[in-house]
Amino acid sequence: MKKIKRVLAMIAVIFLVSLYGLTLYAALTSSPDSHALFQASLYCTVAVPIMIYAYILVYRLLKKDSQDKIHKE
Repeated sequence: MKKIKRVLAMIAVIFLVSLYGLTLYAALTSSPDSHALFQASLYCTVAVPIMIYAYILVYRLLKKDSQDKIHKE
């Protein structure tokens, strides 16, 4: 289980770093689509970590509830 968590954490780190790089690239280029790309990547830079955090919280709550049910039976 620890290996899976480490692999998923590395994938998340690589994804976030590439997202930050894309945001920087979109901010520095002057192509016609760079403004929309910058806005989308900036939104994802904020929204994706928040969603990951929310998923982790929900998982912990559900895991705790299921363990409580198992121990009560």
